[in-house]
Amino acid sequence: MTKQKFGLTGTALKTIALVLMVLDHIHYFFEFTGVVPEWFSMLARLSAPLFLFCTVEGFAHTHDRRRYFLRIWAIGTAMGTVEFFMIYAGAFRRGDGFYPLNAIFQDLMLLCIIWQGIDWLRQRRFVRGALAAAMPIVWPFCIVALLMLFPKIQDAPISSAVLAWVITAPLPLWTSITDGGWSFLAGGVVLYALYGHKRLRLVVWAAMTFLCDFVLVFLQVRGLPDFAFSQMFTANYEWLGVFAVIGMALYNGQRGSGHKQLFYWFYPAHVYLLYGASCLVYSLLQ
Repeated sequence: MTKQKFGLTGTALKTIALVLMVLDHIHYFFEFTGVVPEWFSMLARLSAPLFLFCTVEGFAHTHDRRRYFLRIWAIGTAMGTVEFFMIYAGAFRRGDGFYPLNAIFQDLMLLCIIWQGIDWLRQRRFVRGALAAAMPIVWPFCIVALLMLFPKIQDAPISSAVLAWVITAPLPLWTSITDGGWSFLAGGVVLYALYGHKRLRLVVWAAMTFLCDFVLVFLQVRGLPDFAFSQMFTANYEWLGVFAVIGMALYNGQRGSGHKQLFYWFYPAHVYLLYGASCLVYSLLQ
């Protein structure tokens, strides 16, 4: 029997992240009611970084990376397909036109490819590693090149719809994923590239997250007419996710009691249940 080490197990981190994620989505879907407090969303800034950290650990320790990747890809593709119909066909939208933009699995899918590329590079399999690590990054530029070479694709209803679905669901562009963003992806690369250096990778991740989500955002909004520095704590608070580094630092390297698939199936299930409930509440309030 493995002795419990001091700190948080992987299961504990996932449980914390799940609770915070539910708070975040309650705020996200029911903000229109005016009764959900803003601190639900503030606390939940820690959720995505914690799940990213747990996914890094899961990818590093899984015995079947192909199955691990395919599970993430399948869920991301399914949710991306629903999002495709919401965006381009206006289907399943709430009465006020709102629809969910939850695509974190697509970020994780792209990261798994890059992480595998990093491992191949470490194994001196340079061609395969470089292709895997670079492909998710250059994929948007490939699509741009395709449209420049064959501009009529955009004018043909069927081909343009198929291409839109492809880059929305099964082969998403990191430049247009509606969840996470480039700083989230960069953070995932840092956490894996520096995997063997626990303290260093957390310091680098925290510094980069603060730079992207606080410093750069501040530089962008400080010139707005009605801007006040307090808004960095009340409106532009995405940077609060940097405090997830505390949970990461408390990770004791143990898997915990399991429930490894809970997040995979709980995520889409609770997203659409809460969204459906918000649609019902909206219709009742009208």
